Amino acid sequence: MFTISAFADEISPDPVEQMTVLAASRIRFIEFRSIHKTNVLDLTDLQIEEFRSLLSKHGFGLSAIGSPIGKVRIDTPFEPHLVRFGRAVELAKLFDTKNIRVFSFYPPGEAHDWNGVEEKWETEVMDRLTHMAGIAEKAGLRLVHENEHRIFGDSPARCKRLFAKVGSPSFGGVYDAANYVFCGYDPLEGWFEAKSTVVHLHIKDWRTGEEHGTLAGEGHGQWPFVMDDAVAMGYTGFATMEPHLLGGGPTGGVTGPDLFPKAVNAFRRLLRVAGGKEG
Repeated sequence: MFTISAFADEISPDPVEQMTVLAASRIRFIEFRSIHKTNVLDLTDLQIEEFRSLLSKHGFGLSAIGSPIGKVRIDTPFEPHLVRFGRAVELAKLFDTKNIRVFSFYPPGEAHDWNGVEEKWETEVMDRLTHMAGIAEKAGLRLVHENEHRIFGDSPARCKRLFAKVGSPSFGGVYDAANYVFCGYDPLEGWFEAKSTVVHLHIKDWRTGEEHGTLAGEGHGQWPFVMDDAVAMGYTGFATMEPHLLGGGPTGGVTGPDLFPKAVNAFRRLLRVAGGKEG
């Protein structure tokens, strides 16, 4: 069963416009990353309460807190980041969602990627994520790790190692085919290595060498095959729209109110062809 959600800030910074477009597309869940061009973890308590009121008024829930936790260099101090993680935990409880999206840290110093530095820093990556997963478990929450560009878990092999070593029931995988394509990895290898740990999907497709995303099924992300396999294995969870049709970067993406419904319809076509059910 696939429950469609959305990074609504790809539609507009305005939460009212976000919900208007999503309601017209029959979507009632949001992956809360930002409103008013401000990251979820940086919003004031008043802004948070205003957004909660809007969600209630319009009949929306959250699929996850779309936090940027783990999007810092691994050689930066952990304690300040752990305090920031505490805010994500607080918000997940407040919004009654069990999922917090996380990442597995950028390489140290001036390193462009993890090649050549992973052996030295891998234990620190695992220790930090294991510690946060333990906090999540005690809070009755779950961290969902996305295979994002330049983080430790951007490759199928490192992702597999990550889940084997953290090994917590409160640490699950987000599968994003487009991120594997963008990073130069085979998205099917990424799927086969990770699918036993996948609890969350980000629906974004990409063509190699392009600067923005494309409709699901029209890029190199192998989404038709992945959807067939996900349906066959009985996937139950969120499928969060993150199309990036007009561009994207390390802090989010842009699709706009006109293109977003087209991205939703493209995914729904894939879901129907695969024989999946929408919840």
